[in-house]
Amino acid sequence: MSHYNTVLGQMLKMFSRHEFQNLVSQTKSEYHARSFSSWNHFVSMLFGQLAGHDSLRGIEAGLATQANHLYHLGVKPIHRSTLAYANEHRPQELFKKMFFQMLSKCQSIAPKHKFQFKNNLYSLDATTIDLCLSLYDWAKFRTTKGAVKLHVKLNHAGYLPNFAVITEGAIHESKSVTSIPLERNDVVVFDRGYTKYQWYKSLVDKGIFFVTRLKKNAAYKVVKCKSTTKYKNIYSDQIIKLTGFYSKQNYPDLLRRIRCKNPETGKFIVVLTNHLDWSPQTIARIYKDRWQIEIFFKSLKQQLKVKSFVGTSKNALLSQLWIALIAYLMLSYLKFKSKFKWSIYTLCSVLPTNIFSKRNLWDWLNDPFHAKSKNFNASNLQYCFNFF
Repeated sequence: MSHYNTVLGQMLKMFSRHEFQNLVSQTKSEYHARSFSSWNHFVSMLFGQLAGHDSLRGIEAGLATQANHLYHLGVKPIHRSTLAYANEHRPQELFKKMFFQMLSKCQSIAPKHKFQFKNNLYSLDATTIDLCLSLYDWAKFRTTKGAVKLHVKLNHAGYLPNFAVITEGAIHESKSVTSIPLERNDVVVFDRGYTKYQWYKSLVDKGIFFVTRLKKNAAYKVVKCKSTTKYKNIYSDQIIKLTGFYSKQNYPDLLRRIRCKNPETGKFIVVLTNHLDWSPQTIARIYKDRWQIEIFFKSLKQQLKVKSFVGTSKNALLSQLWIALIAYLMLSYLKFKSKFKWSIYTLCSVLPTNIFSKRNLWDWLNDPFHAKSKNFNASNLQYCFNFF
């Protein structure tokens, strides 16, 4: 009978230990460390994400019950006090760098976006993660409420988080967006929360196309009207120019205003873009696809542990968020490579019950409902009972 390592052990082979140790050296995460390695720290926190544990006690107990399998993972049983100390003092930059390494592996096998154009397509948005202000006094948000914000650039090729910035909850999206990298000919879509005409102008100067919604109180004049008779659910396609006192100074160029109807809800929306050539139907579909970043945030919050934290310091919280994003990329990697049509939700649901099972990872992913072995005989496992 073939011998297989545990499912978790096979998943950890996505990470090169040599590359990991290089990152440890770069970030000096094992400075003054004794026996608890950074690899042990990472695997323990990753286990908490994949197994669904949201407390130090749960991670400690979960690993302790599988002590005979930990040798193959390259880790040792941990004490929650040791893990808590590591979360507070070991730099979260290690996990941030690991996130980008895992991202490069996922991008190499991710499917392309569903549009015909070859430009890269991204969505920008942020989600608020509520915190207790008395415990997280550094995370200022409101008078009696604490929070952090996760700002994400989502790549529509595979719907992967391409870049992430984590700030205090009081930081507005329009302030953090300048730190998100974009390149020439990229297409970026976002909601009205990012409305800032000076930033729009900077995007145009860099050769970046944007798709968003027009503010209801925006002042403009129509320069040209295009025919929309051959497009379904498109009611107007106009070239406009801003006429507000400050808006026309911050953005003097032409814009395109498209009024369309959502066939599913019947609601009308007004889309704004600086791309003057693509069909209005394509622009409307681009904005509709922005909903995928909302689905990403929903999956992250519901399937992984980013709403309850195992530490109260800023470093501990950031470490847990980066590891949650790494776990999401790992699940996406498995989803892309498997033949079975997995979803992130289904993978997160079944993985905790299989994480320490010894079977071939890809056989299980490609055919999850098949028996382990064709020669498996259930009668060999039955006990003989004598009833009196």
